[in-house]
Amino acid sequence: MSSSSEGRREGSLEAPIRHPIDWNSAEFYNEDSLFRELERVYDICHGCRRCFNLCNAFPTLFDAIDESDTLELDGVPREVYWDVVDHCYLCDMCYMSKCPYVPPHEWNVDFPHLMLRAKAVKFKQGKVRRRDRVLTSTDTVGKLAGIPIVVNLVNATNRSGLGRKVLDNVLGVHPDAIVPEYHSKTLRRRLGKGAGAGDDAVAAGPTTGKVALFATCYGNYNEPGIGEDLVTVFTHNDIAVTLAHKEHCCGMPKLELGDLDAVKAARDANIPELVKLVDAGWDIVAPIPSCVLMFKQELPLMFPDDADVAKVRDAIYDPFEYLMLRHRHDLLKTDFKKPLGKIAYHVACHLRVQNIGMKTRDLLQLVPDTEVAPIERCSGHDGTYAVKSEFHETSMKICRPVINNVKKSNAAHYSSDCPMAGHQIENGLEDGKAPEHPLTLLRMAYGL
Repeated sequence: MSSSSEGRREGSLEAPIRHPIDWNSAEFYNEDSLFRELERVYDICHGCRRCFNLCNAFPTLFDAIDESDTLELDGVPREVYWDVVDHCYLCDMCYMSKCPYVPPHEWNVDFPHLMLRAKAVKFKQGKVRRRDRVLTSTDTVGKLAGIPIVVNLVNATNRSGLGRKVLDNVLGVHPDAIVPEYHSKTLRRRLGKGAGAGDDAVAAGPTTGKVALFATCYGNYNEPGIGEDLVTVFTHNDIAVTLAHKEHCCGMPKLELGDLDAVKAARDANIPELVKLVDAGWDIVAPIPSCVLMFKQELPLMFPDDADVAKVRDAIYDPFEYLMLRHRHDLLKTDFKKPLGKIAYHVACHLRVQNIGMKTRDLLQLVPDTEVAPIERCSGHDGTYAVKSEFHETSMKICRPVINNVKKSNAAHYSSDCPMAGHQIENGLEDGKAPEHPLTLLRMAYGL
C-alpha cells in the first residue's frame, strides 16, 4: 500500500529535527537510489498537499499527477521529477512550517534536503548551465564588477534596456528582474577594520558586547550601506565592532546549485578565520539571513563532527537577535529621536527558519509611534531564482501576496531583512518606492 493511500496519518507532534547530510557517501550520488527516495517522498507529498501554496515545486508535482493518465505518481514521467527539483530553492519553509512528516516522524520526510541531494547529483553529472555557475560565483563576480570603471559599465548595462536584452540572450537573466548594483567602494574599503578594540565591552547573557561583522558578498559589494548602518547602530549601543579579517562567500549560492565541493571550500576559507575571532572573545553577526542560516544550520549538518563549525554556529547571530538579547539585560538604548509610523515588514524565509522569533519586529516596535505589520509569505527571490529568465515570472507570482499586502498596508515604509526580497517587492510595486532595510530604519529612528 502506498503512503498516500494509507490514510492521512497523524503527523508528529514533536519538534522537528534535522539529520546530518551524508554528502560524502557514494550512495548520496547514486541516481537509482535518489529516484527511489524521490518516488517515496513525492508520493507522501501527493497524499498530503499541505504545501501547495508555498513555492512552485509542489504545484509542478501536483499538476503533473493530476494531468497524468493514472492520477497517481506512477503516471508522471521522470523528467518532471527534475522540474520539481529546479523549482525548489531550499527556503526550508515546507520543512519548518507545513510538513507533519518531518523527523522524528517515522516517514522521515526532509523535502529540502532531498532536493539538495538531487541538485548535487545533477551538478556531479555536469547538468548545470554556465549562467548558474556564474550567478553563484558571488566573490568572483563582485570583485570583477567592483573594479573602478568596470563598475560603471556593469551598472549602466544593468540599467539599460538593450543591455538587459543582451544579458537575457547571453546568460538567461530576465530583462525585468532587478539586478543589484555593484560598488567599487565596498563595505570593507569603507570600514577598514571597523571600530574599537572592545576592551571595555559589557557581556550580557550569551553576548560578549564585542562583535565581528561578517560582511557577506552582498553586503560588501552590492549594498554596503546596510553594513554601515549596522556598525553605526551597534556602536551607538556601546557594542565594539570589528570586521572579520578576511572572508569568502558563505557558500549558500553554491549549496543551492548543488556544488557541495565549493561549499566545503567556503567552509575551509571562512571557519578558521571566524574561529580565531570567537576564541578572542568576539561574537559574529552578519546582515543577510541566508548567510547566518548557512553557519547556523547547513554547515553544521554537512560537517556534524567539525568542532570549529559548531563553535561558529554557537557564536553567530542575526543583528536584531543580538540587539534584543542585549535589550533583555537593559543594554539596548531606547533614546529614539524619530518615529517611523507604519512599516510593512516582510519576514524573510531564511530568518523564519532560524526559530528566533520576530526580533526585528519586536525591536522596531520599541520606537514610539511605530507600528510593524509582519508579512509571513515567501518573496520568491532566492538570490538567483528570480533573475533567471525561465523562473522570473513564476517568482513574481509567488511574491504577489506579499506585494498586495504592502499595497494594502498604506505604510510609510516597507522593509525586509533580506535586501534581495525587498527589491523583489519593489519590482512588483512598480511605483518607484525603494525598500529600506530594518537596520536603516533603526538608524533613522535613532537619528544617527
